[in-house]
Amino acid sequence: MPEHLFPVTLADMAPGENAIVRDFLGGRFINHRLAALGFTPGVTVSMIQNYRHGPLIVTVRGTRVALGRGEAAKIIVERG
Repeated sequence: MPEHLFPVTLADMAPGENAIVRDFLGGRFINHRLAALGFTPGVTVSMIQNYRHGPLIVTVRGTRVALGRGEAAKIIVERG
């Protein structure tokens, strides 16, 4: 299987990469928060800014969203 198809977390993505949300690792509270922000399984996200420390910025459903690194580490994506 090609390396780019292995699931990774949103926090592992580089700027300019696109991915599809596959799953969440958090509990009920964080899962509801992420769903309210537009992160649902099957949606495409684009990484805008990721300095490998601090918050990161992604585009989801046409909206830019800033996420903490801990939140981003709970979102499982498949690079596409």
